[in-house]
Amino acid sequence: MTNDFQLALWKRLTEAPGAPGFEGPVRDIMREYISDCTDEIVCDNLGSIFGVARGDENGPRVMVAGHMDEVGFMATRISEKGFLSFQTLGGWWGQVLLAQRVHVITPNGTVEGIIGSIPPHVLGEDLRNRPMDVRNMFIDIGVESREEAERLGVRPGQPIVPVCPFTPMANPKRLLAKAWDNRYGCSLAIELLRELKQSPGHPNVVYAGATVQEEVGTRGAKTSAHLIQPDVFFAVDASPAGDIPGSREEGGKLGGGVLMRLYDPTFILMPGLSDLLIETCEQENIPYQIYIAKGGTDAASVQLYGAGVPTAVIGIPSRYIHSHASMIDRDDYEAAKRLLIAVVKKLDRTVLDAIRFR
Repeated sequence: MTNDFQLALWKRLTEAPGAPGFEGPVRDIMREYISDCTDEIVCDNLGSIFGVARGDENGPRVMVAGHMDEVGFMATRISEKGFLSFQTLGGWWGQVLLAQRVHVITPNGTVEGIIGSIPPHVLGEDLRNRPMDVRNMFIDIGVESREEAERLGVRPGQPIVPVCPFTPMANPKRLLAKAWDNRYGCSLAIELLRELKQSPGHPNVVYAGATVQEEVGTRGAKTSAHLIQPDVFFAVDASPAGDIPGSREEGGKLGGGVLMRLYDPTFILMPGLSDLLIETCEQENIPYQIYIAKGGTDAASVQLYGAGVPTAVIGIPSRYIHSHASMIDRDDYEAAKRLLIAVVKKLDRTVLDAIRFR
């Protein structure tokens, strides 16, 4: 059963605004929870944050990272009538944007808005039958002028995020929220540190936390790898589910277990690490799903640090990622949590050498 700790953590993480480059509110939550697990916190100069759990100082340096940022927007211009032009931050499909609520994050507080465009009633038939181009969309914050928008604190350059409250569904295992990509990974990193505090003695040094700016080019992963200099890396990230009507079911299904990502265009899972993960799942009776992905994660950058870092993605499926609302299954989260904790607790120098050279 989900406990009160998890529910509070998930609600706070998913509802916090954290567009790429503007992850401060999420980082504040991460720092609060990490501080309860360890006195040692490290950050890179872009804002990625990690707690350190020291087991065997002679063991491998294990880096575990979610990413704090979510797909969002940046205000670029305010029209004379107070409408906002915007730039997407991260990968958006234009058809999921229209008539959706957003929050403009200003120094004076949150300003409500809605994404609009020219209504179809006044479009010619050729344009009406085509998807609306994102460049023709705007954000309406309900004001009458640029001056009124500015009095609210709205300026070009400010972040804008989707609105979706954290909501357990009719089946309480299914959880709806914005930004499961990738507040899932942020939560899992915190739970790993919590477990290692309660059960010390792991055969390594663990750096667990979250990076910044993954959605715009895995930028924080690059700087964090230079900071930590890991021997092995686990990206914890959500991936699109393939269990909805009309899908070819190439992704995982909700409730089917942890995603075992073997390949994406930026990453191939090393055989030795694949064997370790699958053997652990089978030994611990952890359900898993084989997954071939079309998009990348922070794994793309960290695996190329220095002479190379053995890297894996411990993921879960999430419906409707890169939109305003996404859904995960609690059982998948728990499967990923069990796998991550089990692998970290067995990853000593001997295991690492077997991964490298198998």
